[in-house]
Amino acid sequence: MILRARFILPISSPPIENGAIVIVGNKIRSVGAWKNLRPPANEKTLDLGEVILLPGLINAHCHLDYTDMAGQLPPPKKFTDWIGSITAAKTGWSYSDYAHSWLHGAHQLLKSGTTTVADIEAMPDLLPEVWDATPLRIFSFLEMTGIRARRDPKEILRETVEKIAALSHARNRASLSPHAPYSTLPELLRLTGKMARKRKWRVTTHVAESDQEFEMFQHARGDMHEWLGRNARDNSDCGHGSPLAHLARQQLLGENVLAVHVNCLARGDATLLAKNKTHVVHCPRSHAYFKHPPFQRQRLANAGVNLCLGTDSLATTNKNGQQKPELDLFAEMRALAEKEPSVSAQEILQMATVNGARALGLAGKIGELAAGALADVIAIPFAGKATKIYESVLQQTGNVKSSMIEGRWAIPPQI
Repeated sequence: MILRARFILPISSPPIENGAIVIVGNKIRSVGAWKNLRPPANEKTLDLGEVILLPGLINAHCHLDYTDMAGQLPPPKKFTDWIGSITAAKTGWSYSDYAHSWLHGAHQLLKSGTTTVADIEAMPDLLPEVWDATPLRIFSFLEMTGIRARRDPKEILRETVEKIAALSHARNRASLSPHAPYSTLPELLRLTGKMARKRKWRVTTHVAESDQEFEMFQHARGDMHEWLGRNARDNSDCGHGSPLAHLARQQLLGENVLAVHVNCLARGDATLLAKNKTHVVHCPRSHAYFKHPPFQRQRLANAGVNLCLGTDSLATTNKNGQQKPELDLFAEMRALAEKEPSVSAQEILQMATVNGARALGLAGKIGELAAGALADVIAIPFAGKATKIYESVLQQTGNVKSSMIEGRWAIPPQI
């Protein structure tokens, strides 16, 4: 089919006024000005009118499991307090609670323009059933911890790899997520890195999220260090450098790794990430919820680190008055723009599209509208000026007008 619109925003190339996209099967054949197209007589043309067509958004970090915890946990004074709060909140949840929450979150992402999500899965038993209940493209990273359970890292990894091997899906895939340096043993980090490199898998992990975590690893002291020590964690891996330096020692930095949050940097950490081609995922609204140290976006960008955007979970997103927050990557983009007005709207949009595609190993396939890419396309209303098109995109609120994933309508246009 051919989709025609007032504007096409390919991301990887300049905007096209009165543009069109030619789609064959599940891929884009061509993108260009309508006047330059020579469609065959039998091609179906759909004129979507006063809209911008842009690639589906890529949410590089989410916890769909926790969607229904929106507004339930007030912002904590300390990060360790929040760990206790969410652990207590999860205690009363059943399988059906998690399933409903996961599906609720997937629906929120879909209607707000996300087409691909990197999701941390704390309840792997939900898979693959929930995959089949959404048209979204899901990367499910199976969460691994093991400190409290005192479990052998080899056994944890073996079970997780077996679960991944049992999952097969045409559109979705599962992979590994050691939760964080403080919640996993060094051996599990090393084994995960080795396994992921061997199988060419993506890995995601939370790292350097809070100043408490930074103090624990950098100086072997502080609230988190003491709290985990009381819970029988062997803290002999602390006091030897930053959390990122710890990951480097365990050989868990690399082009296949998504490092989530990275709010606390020691000297040389940005260079370390860039040297290892590790991707960083920033979650602006979660960052604001915790009042973390300022995200050092410019320092990371100057070093050459690929920066992406994620929503994190709604358990770590502030309410707007009495209104519960929803998973919405446009809201994350606006939060970043408000916090850092020097960053261009175009750069922010790249973080939610092409940069996320690169992090997930799908550069050229998703996150842009270009020949050969998968036909992931969303439409948003547009009545502004062509010179402010990127800024207009960031102001998108509410539901997108339509959404297509791999050439199939996930949200059909109302023509």
